[in-house]
Amino acid sequence: MPSNKTLLMLPGDGIGPEVMREVRRVIDWFDHRRAVHFDVSEDLVGGAAIDAHGKPLSDATMEKAMNADAVLLGAVGGPKWDNLDFSIKPERGLLRLRKDMELFANLRPAICFDALVDASSLKPEIVRGLDILIVRELTGGVYFGTPRGIETLPNGERRGVNTQVYTTSEIQRVARVAFDLAGKRAGRLTSCEKANVMESGVLWREEVQKVHDTEFPGIQLEHMYADNCAMQLVRNPKQFDVIVTDNLFGDILSDEAAMLTGSLGMLPSASLGATDATGRRKALYEPVHGSAPDIAGRELANPIATLLSFAMALRYSFDLGEDASLIEKAVESVLAGGLRTADIMQPGTAKVSTTVMGDAIVRALDKLAA
Repeated sequence: MPSNKTLLMLPGDGIGPEVMREVRRVIDWFDHRRAVHFDVSEDLVGGAAIDAHGKPLSDATMEKAMNADAVLLGAVGGPKWDNLDFSIKPERGLLRLRKDMELFANLRPAICFDALVDASSLKPEIVRGLDILIVRELTGGVYFGTPRGIETLPNGERRGVNTQVYTTSEIQRVARVAFDLAGKRAGRLTSCEKANVMESGVLWREEVQKVHDTEFPGIQLEHMYADNCAMQLVRNPKQFDVIVTDNLFGDILSDEAAMLTGSLGMLPSASLGATDATGRRKALYEPVHGSAPDIAGRELANPIATLLSFAMALRYSFDLGEDASLIEKAVESVLAGGLRTADIMQPGTAKVSTTVMGDAIVRALDKLAA
């Protein structure tokens, strides 16, 4: 792999620097053991950037992100910056990255490792072997539609307005991502909307069907109302392979699917942009968990979600699926061996620190690569 593959690391706030440190160790391992080289740079985002530059993301850092092959983010935010104006809160740095990089497809896998089956609130037979992927449209829909706002009516009542808006191109581009990913998995895609009560849902269904018929006829496509999907996720989640849906429903369904695995703090995510003429696409990878300022600096953070986010970067930005699988297998091996950070402790397992968990995963990589 050419050494000019660039990775921008933005550790951020709270436990972000701690978990990112363990990713850096794995990157070094790939450099020495697999001859997989990255040009890695590091910069500030969130509260750390506010302290240094007075804003949650500097223009110079944004430019680095735009030019990087992939961006890996830790976490942003914390009580230190809670009283700042909304326009300059740490989270605005993350939102700017998503907006300026035009990251319209959010990928949230929900994988239940065998060693964590008992951590799920569902019966083991329901979640054992679970491996689904939710593709959420990230830059359109009710979160961004206009008109929006709160107004006072002539009779003195107040009214809140948000508008659900989608265009053909917005639906088709995220559908193409989902179909492409389904083709690399089990070949099944479920598209979710509320076409029974929403015109935007009717359009969503029609446009996804059109993309299927003209571009991906070999993929098995099912349409499902979003409320039924929510029910099916807790009834029989393993019926799904890839789910594609809009911004609002994706927000809800991906969190529901995440909790099937028993630990929100174990899960990675990816946000992808469109493919350019060279085949390159902008991409941001981050763990689902937050900055957890209450445990920052105490060696209690779980680095697995961030390591799995790096594995997603290997797979989706660098076409290194075999290397991504190595990380996933190493994590599975360590969990099967009974090591746990505080957030995933179970009876009969051994509690370890952030660094020790990183040590164990690197050792597991050594064994897998031997």
